Amino acid sequence: MQTPFSPLDDAPGPRVIQSSRIAAILKLLEARSSLSIAELAARFDCSEETIRRDIRQLEQTGRVLKVHGGVRMPDADFEAPYRLRFREQADAKQQIGRAAAELVEPGMTLLIDSGTTSFWLVRALARVPDLTIVTNSIEVASEVLGRPKQRLFLAGGIINHDYRAAFGPEAIAYCGGFIPDLTIFSMGAIDVERGFLDFEPDEATFKRALIESARRIVVLADSTKFGRKGTTRVAGFGDVADLVTDAPPPHPFVTAAAATGMAVHVARPASAAEAQPL
Repeated sequence: MQTPFSPLDDAPGPRVIQSSRIAAILKLLEARSSLSIAELAARFDCSEETIRRDIRQLEQTGRVLKVHGGVRMPDADFEAPYRLRFREQADAKQQIGRAAAELVEPGMTLLIDSGTTSFWLVRALARVPDLTIVTNSIEVASEVLGRPKQRLFLAGGIINHDYRAAFGPEAIAYCGGFIPDLTIFSMGAIDVERGFLDFEPDEATFKRALIESARRIVVLADSTKFGRKGTTRVAGFGDVADLVTDAPPPHPFVTAAAATGMAVHVARPASAAEAQPL
């Protein structure tokens, strides 16, 4: 009797070089849509960490999506616009995420918004125990879900398709019920005179509503955001305790930060040992 065809049967042998293995992973995903890390490691006769490194490369180009214990092809609807923002300044955002993670201590309660830089922060927090993470973001929640030493609280309400997050009154009321140790916002623009700005009015309204209950606000923004012309104001420099970015800000921003006591943390590039696991 003929053996039923499986897409795995069509993959190269187990000792292919990395570039061939990555190409083969993409071919398998085109046929199967999703695969587990364990399944791929067994197929290519390599460690799961090797597969994670391959997938990490593919994920940073936006060609695949990491899911818990596996990988899948991105949905067409996910590609725009969230996935496009996810790919923008990806290396800088990862650096910022790692640097911001150094502000977090075990036992803290964190409120984390839906920005793509926030996603990289959450990934950098994977091994920090006893965290309580409150978020309005589907992507942040998906990354945290299943971690044995972290509690997850997800705000509900109408989901904004472009941002994959809830910004409405239900989300504001839910998140506003927490008193987090750190309230962490990604930001779309920084104006030396107007402070921190965004582009989506509902997102900005969500953030503004949570400032009053915040003990300490941390803003994550890559260096392209300095001088960008946002459309909706979120906060002033005096509202923010810490700004984490990937390059020293222009002098006028340094002066404005110093005048309000806001600390500026400049992330350093990652070494090979600090590369983020999938």
